[in-house]
Amino acid sequence: MAIFLSILWNNVIPLSVMIALGITLHRVFSLDIKTLSKLNFYLFSPAIIFNLLYTTEISMNVLLKVLLFFFVFMFLLYGCVEAAIRIRRTPKAMQGAVRNSVLFYNSANYGIPLNQLAFASNPYTLSVQVLIMMMQSLIPNTYGIYNVNSHKLQARDIGRTILGQPVIYAIPMGFLLHTFHIEIPKALDIPLNYLANAFIGTALITLGVQLGSMKLTLRHPKLKDVLISVVLRLIGGPLLALAVVWLMRTNSFTMIDSLMVKALIVSSSVPTSLSSVLLAVEFDNEPEFASQVVLLSTTLSIITVTCVIYLLHI
Repeated sequence: MAIFLSILWNNVIPLSVMIALGITLHRVFSLDIKTLSKLNFYLFSPAIIFNLLYTTEISMNVLLKVLLFFFVFMFLLYGCVEAAIRIRRTPKAMQGAVRNSVLFYNSANYGIPLNQLAFASNPYTLSVQVLIMMMQSLIPNTYGIYNVNSHKLQARDIGRTILGQPVIYAIPMGFLLHTFHIEIPKALDIPLNYLANAFIGTALITLGVQLGSMKLTLRHPKLKDVLISVVLRLIGGPLLALAVVWLMRTNSFTMIDSLMVKALIVSSSVPTSLSSVLLAVEFDNEPEFASQVVLLSTTLSIITVTCVIYLLHI
């Protein structure tokens, strides 16, 4: 119990405090969530992704194993979501929102600080989380946009929207400049670091502001779908991750060490990403449902994430 309480106090509560500050500020001042979201979406998020990819040493061995884990994990998770959609006979217009609520998890403004707290800012586990964050930033800005628009927009319009997302340019640029050891001029490097350093605090505050504008109701007409999405995200996620890392450890070609195992499982246990809400609001695709999933999964993650870290410690 002492370990459990220590994890809760030292790893999860600090995140909750920042989120609570965002909720409080919104309740007092009614902050503009759209402005905060655009700051995170177009400035802070691309900046930290670029900065982490540019500055973090990531070996080819780690890159290949993390990417292998990610694609197998996402394939299995996608299969679980599709099964739930078919069993529930979810309307076609809502299917995209349900998929996004499970497949897109908060690997950035929740996952990065959680990783730094859980692993004492270990550069190795941070490199694992950076790669997960990279993929979780790329997919919502490509597949996610397609997913919520495929039933109402033409492929050309969807493609134009995807090409307007800054993250898809920040990722290859960060990799290329790091690979070829190209030095960034001080005049650009300093403001880039300012933007990257502002990410975690601003993102957690933004998450709090978003949650502060929501209201969970037990009479929500789609409450069962909300609960299914939350269970798949918070419980199904780490269980599937455990299965994937177990399979990888049984194969000599994909053998991963215990520290990577822990980092990958922790990365899969975080709540639904705000990107699912932003996509739902931006493209008018079940925004209320998406908001309910983010609110409930973030609230319950205080317990579930603590349990995951505790089980990994013992």
